[in-house]
Amino acid sequence: MSAQKNGPVHSTETATVKIHSLAAMALLLSGPAWAGQSESAGFIEGSSLSVLARNYYFNTDRANGRSNQKDWSQAFIATYQSGFTQGLVGVGVDAFAYWGIKLDAGSGRTGTGNLPVGDDGDPDDEYARAGGAVKARISNTVLRYGQMSPSAPVFAQSVSRLMPQTATGFHVSSTEIDRLAVEAGHFTSGTDQVNTNRDGELWATYALVTTPAVNYAGARYKATDKLSLTAYGSRFEDIWNQYYINANYAIPLSKAQALTFDFNLYRTTDHGSAKAGTIDTTAGGIQAAYKFAAHTLTLAFQQVAGDQPFDYVGFGDTGRSGGSIFLPNSVQYSDFNGPGEKSWQLRYDLNMTGYGIPGLTFMVRHLRGQDIDGTRVTEGAYANKYGDGDKEFETDAEARYVVQSGPAKDLSVRLRLAWHRGDASTGGDQDQVRVITEYPFDLF
Repeated sequence: MSAQKNGPVHSTETATVKIHSLAAMALLLSGPAWAGQSESAGFIEGSSLSVLARNYYFNTDRANGRSNQKDWSQAFIATYQSGFTQGLVGVGVDAFAYWGIKLDAGSGRTGTGNLPVGDDGDPDDEYARAGGAVKARISNTVLRYGQMSPSAPVFAQSVSRLMPQTATGFHVSSTEIDRLAVEAGHFTSGTDQVNTNRDGELWATYALVTTPAVNYAGARYKATDKLSLTAYGSRFEDIWNQYYINANYAIPLSKAQALTFDFNLYRTTDHGSAKAGTIDTTAGGIQAAYKFAAHTLTLAFQQVAGDQPFDYVGFGDTGRSGGSIFLPNSVQYSDFNGPGEKSWQLRYDLNMTGYGIPGLTFMVRHLRGQDIDGTRVTEGAYANKYGDGDKEFETDAEARYVVQSGPAKDLSVRLRLAWHRGDASTGGDQDQVRVITEYPFDLF
């Protein structure tokens, strides 16, 4: 199911859990922010400024008399990262500035999550916000305070719309031990994609209740070149405690063939005053990917055990869903996370580099979910959201091209299509088209 909040449907847009896990591991284990303090080049000397120009066309055609959602927008996303001052304790600053522009949108087709909507029901012509965080480093440990875009499996922003989400709080991360990356966070507010204030709410997305603070801690350990392990725990005060484990194992079969297995498990129980009601849910997924030459075939199974859906964080005054659902069947539209839901996915990827067209890739996948039953919940935030025997299916297709050289190097164009059918609890029937163009460039 996709999260529904204030009418519109939202998606975490997770392609695969493997991508999430490896990207997060790479962020923790590489980059100038993780070099030892003894290697600091200095506040100015180690700084960088980059801009991402993102153009986004979004069109959802919804059945059963619901209004369609459609807009075309442009964003400029600037990110500045200073170096650290030299000495035992290095200090620095991370900052961002976002500017979004309406190219085409109307009052009868709002709700995409790409543009703010005024009191008159019309999308705003433009919007902007800026923020940042101060940081301090000792050895290979960094403490930050301010506005950040978290990426933990139990507390992550969504990257599925025009602008990033942010959260305000403290974050500490460390790579003091070889092959081990640890982090912890304490956050008290969030900003969604279409609001500009820094003191918005933090939510339980499906329950539609807020929490005053989120705390989490976790670690990622690269046991061998083939095996990586991840474990996290989080607390949404007065809503839930949530725990997560992941194992990723890659088996090279030959120069052109490999098998990759990925296992993810969440366990969620209610906490404190239990503002969302009783929660006793286990959600897990396993996927196997077989790569042969330019082709990758993936099979995934996911199940939610419990009378409540698998729920996760939402950001900002509108409570738009975040990205902390690292399960294989959370895809372009649906999360396939209803109570008791079992879902399968079959996916095929083609990389055209092997056929002489580097930078061009294709993907198609089909998912089916069934056995959704929410009727055993009669009170609390999840009551009356699901029927008995609800089901859904979704087919997605994607084509993406990244320019490999020349003046437009790294320019990417991506076409994403989704066809979803299911009962009302899963979001019903709708077709979706997204065209996303991105051009990153470094100013220094």
